[in-house]
Amino acid sequence: MSANKPFIHLFKLPGSYYMYDVNRNALVKLEESTYRVLQNHQKGNGSMIDNNHINLMKDCGLLSTKRASEIVHPDNDLLDYYLNNKVSSIALQLTQQCNLRCRYCTYSGNYLNRAHSNKEMDFQTAKKGIDFAISHSRECPRIFIGFYGGEPLLRFDLIKECIEYSIEQAEGKELGFNITTNATLLNEEIIEYFEKYKVNLMISLDGPKHVHNKNRVFEGNNKGTFEAVIKNLENIKKRFPAYFKTILFNAVLDPQNDFGCTSDFFTNYETIKDSFVNVSEVNTTYLKDKQDVSENYIIERNYERFKYLLSKINRLDEKYISKLVFQYYSSLKIKFHDERVFTSEVADRVHHGGPCIPGVSRLFMNAYGDLYPCERVSESSEIMKIGNIGYGFDIEKVRNLLNIGSLTAEKCKNCWAFKYCYLCATAADDITSLSPKVKMAKCEGVRATIEDLLKDYCALKELGHTFEDDNNLFYQFA
Repeated sequence: MSANKPFIHLFKLPGSYYMYDVNRNALVKLEESTYRVLQNHQKGNGSMIDNNHINLMKDCGLLSTKRASEIVHPDNDLLDYYLNNKVSSIALQLTQQCNLRCRYCTYSGNYLNRAHSNKEMDFQTAKKGIDFAISHSRECPRIFIGFYGGEPLLRFDLIKECIEYSIEQAEGKELGFNITTNATLLNEEIIEYFEKYKVNLMISLDGPKHVHNKNRVFEGNNKGTFEAVIKNLENIKKRFPAYFKTILFNAVLDPQNDFGCTSDFFTNYETIKDSFVNVSEVNTTYLKDKQDVSENYIIERNYERFKYLLSKINRLDEKYISKLVFQYYSSLKIKFHDERVFTSEVADRVHHGGPCIPGVSRLFMNAYGDLYPCERVSESSEIMKIGNIGYGFDIEKVRNLLNIGSLTAEKCKNCWAFKYCYLCATAADDITSLSPKVKMAKCEGVRATIEDLLKDYCALKELGHTFEDDNNLFYQFA
């Protein structure tokens, strides 16, 4: 039985051997002979007796067989408190209309969860959403109001009403306003207003003309939007240079495209080469058909990641690195350095690392006033609807989404990667229910991703990278 074996995961680098100890949350560098002994024992082919390094590891509290006895989220007992006092943001779906028909959009018809419609939010509903966020944020000195669509700039009139109403009502709190737009409707009036109220603007731009226009097209004529976006950006940069420096860009990478070409665009295109780019890949959650991935895309992306890691050990100047991979190092550093701490053992009650508290950090309200954990979940899924602005939160629905690990409790108890798992309830949603089968189909991919991050972290450590203020969450028995 795996539950009677040390709760560890073994992995290799070229010429090096490692163990991740789940109870201690520690990385251990091993001699090859010790690695082989542990490997055979985990497979049930031998014992760990009379190995000096193994005895030393046990003396350090390593190699424990302890597993959790119950899968419960650590915030489960405080859920009511969090929902009533710590809601830190709300995104308002001002309209379900859009002037584009992006082929990868979750409203495009290729997904199970949404479709464009003529439904718009009225100001009374928007006010209730803003009031709800303020009244449920007693312990948040700063809250964010986000504007979402469809294309939110179709309702610039409502955006202005919401901003001015929020300022009136949120006395004593610091307010932030966020909006993501396709940028085709931006004009001087809008930018002047956004600059006045310090609105955080994120613009969707996927790459050079042929890449961007492949997916991001106007409704009706199917014409690409690249020229319209760039024209507006150049005008903003010329007329509002200070505000332009604050604008963020969001690039949705289509894995069927050329990664290198997109990377070159964001590095060298004059208008935006100095801007920050947030990177994501085409959303496959709720996608009806399987997404094809270009082998060349994967090779180029991984090569750019490799180059970035080289820059971290001073083997390559950072000016040669694609800005599209900067987030990879940040993820690695945060997961395995900044937030990783030694533990004595796995607690009796645990939960895998994926879910945030639904509704607290990214509350989403659609045009009808229905509440959802965030804008990424399905509006067609009744189980994802966690309330309505008329009656508030349905706390039991929130609790079910928070404790999504209970669906696969026995598997989670014995999964070496559970502390770094990133699956939330969307990973189990089949529109009609929360499905253990649907969730577990994603587990192998999670473990592979976490192992790759561990390998890169250990490789950087071997090559002398200190991660700044190194916390030495490392053992060496080699």
